[in-house]
Amino acid sequence: MDNAKNLSNILKAVHFKEMAICFVSSNGLKVTVEDCKCVQANAFVQAGVFKEFTFSKDSATFKINLNVLMDCLNIFAGNTPGSPTVLKMCYAGYGTPLVITMEEGGVTTDCRIRTFEPDDTLDFNFTSANVVNKIILHSECLREAFQELDLSNESLEVLMSPDAPYLRLSTFGYIGSSHADYPKDSDMVDCFECRQTQSNRYKVALIKPSTRALHISSKVSLRMDSRGFLSLQYMIKNDDGNVCFVEYLCGPDEDLADENGDADQSWTDPT
Repeated sequence: MDNAKNLSNILKAVHFKEMAICFVSSNGLKVTVEDCKCVQANAFVQAGVFKEFTFSKDSATFKINLNVLMDCLNIFAGNTPGSPTVLKMCYAGYGTPLVITMEEGGVTTDCRIRTFEPDDTLDFNFTSANVVNKIILHSECLREAFQELDLSNESLEVLMSPDAPYLRLSTFGYIGSSHADYPKDSDMVDCFECRQTQSNRYKVALIKPSTRALHISSKVSLRMDSRGFLSLQYMIKNDDGNVCFVEYLCGPDEDLADENGDADQSWTDPT
């Protein structure tokens, strides 16, 4: 990879916990981070993002300390203006370390990061066939909404509907509530496919980590399936023009649902 910053930026979007699970295949790299068995973040780095990508096995999976990996990727941190950090990564197989070689301005460094037995990851069973509503927005408007909404509140309600208000984001807390609406004919809406009205609440603490991806993305796809599970998929363009995706999957707040009485453009898993 000609610029380690491209990989660092993508991983930064899911860096809200210490450990991550890495899945390697001929399609590229997927890095998964989970929290509380309620939210899952996936960073997809397609093989085409790398200048050269060679993988001789069908697949490989390992756990790695994401804190250590990020520290290694940022060792140079652009110390030489106009000279990007060239990155090479090697993984020999089960039980072996992830070897990273970086070169910037004629200086080379090698890092060997220990890998671990991978944990089982959550299966949200989130499939396109079960998606009821989908809206693709420019990230700019969602960033503005998150700045205006009070994310110190306990819950975020997402309402998606074929009728007005079409898309409404609301926060609720002890002090009060606030909301932001998006009409389906807005210039900020690229795709609007809503078949029925859905309204579900999610813990703000689980949604907040996704703002890491939101800040560096150009577009975001909001999808909700028949169970109320929410997918936030962010399209991120690297400095070299390549596109990567980061997806957050979150389950609805069942406690709030019980209290309330259960109150083609498409992006799919690039792997």
